[in-house]
Amino acid sequence: MIPARIQKGDTLGIIAPSDSVTEKNLEEFNNSILLMEGSGYKLKIGKNVFANPTGYGATAEQKAEDLNKMFADDDVKMVWCAKGGFNSNSIFDLIDYELIKKNPKILCGYSDTTAIANMIYEKTGLVTFSGQTFKGLSACETEYCYKEIIKRFQDGSLELGTEDDEYKVINPGQAEGIMIGGNLSIMSNLITGKYNVDVTDKILFLEEFWLESPPEAVSSYFYRMKQNDVFSKIKGIWLGGYEHESGITLAQVLKDTIGNEYDFPIIQSDNFGHIDPKTVIPIGVKVRIDTDDEVKIKLLEECVK
Repeated sequence: MIPARIQKGDTLGIIAPSDSVTEKNLEEFNNSILLMEGSGYKLKIGKNVFANPTGYGATAEQKAEDLNKMFADDDVKMVWCAKGGFNSNSIFDLIDYELIKKNPKILCGYSDTTAIANMIYEKTGLVTFSGQTFKGLSACETEYCYKEIIKRFQDGSLELGTEDDEYKVINPGQAEGIMIGGNLSIMSNLITGKYNVDVTDKILFLEEFWLESPPEAVSSYFYRMKQNDVFSKIKGIWLGGYEHESGITLAQVLKDTIGNEYDFPIIQSDNFGHIDPKTVIPIGVKVRIDTDDEVKIKLLEECVK
């Protein structure tokens, strides 16, 4: 199920399903409002974006209320997560998946909110997106993130990143599959339990925030995946940003975990994750990795219509 693209004059709904927007975020948040309104869009801010009754953010009920209302609102054409955080999985039980099936829209966020993006795809088949949060849009040092939002959601481009982005081959090969993924720590929690995602024949894109996950934590996430047979089921991996001060990379820790046990292709780039360049990546469309090709990863299907 593919959402409709946005166009100037449309209303974009802003929600905070992870951490609430706080006073220290207001300058960036307001600058993003100015940026998108200046680009010709209208904005609708969720009722609970600033709520903090728990002392650590809005309640699960408040977060889910905003998400469900935005999908139910015919005026809203895109649902945009304001920021990341830690516990967006708290709303899994409260998301109205049937409502979303009947009202497919663009959903965009990254970091913790990729939990919601992957779960909505798993439960509904709706293509969702990992991309810059609304708050973070105005904080980027370059126009890369903004251009990616416009390119993907307004123009409907199938290009992943830009032609100047560099890719490293960690493990050679070719593979096709449906792409899912996002933040590594989040994805490692979505492979078992009541709310899990099907990784069979998938291509995973993975990144991690080094300030919250040192290499030993990354190792734990990868080993949890290995111990639950993720690597025996998937078709390939696309690794993104991880700028740990030690110089240790995601690719190094992954290879320490899996060695030469698997023959699927692995590539790495620095154009998504907790870094400034943020490619908008669709969750739920077919992609191809070919390490012999000049363009290492390509979208094979439209992600907006």
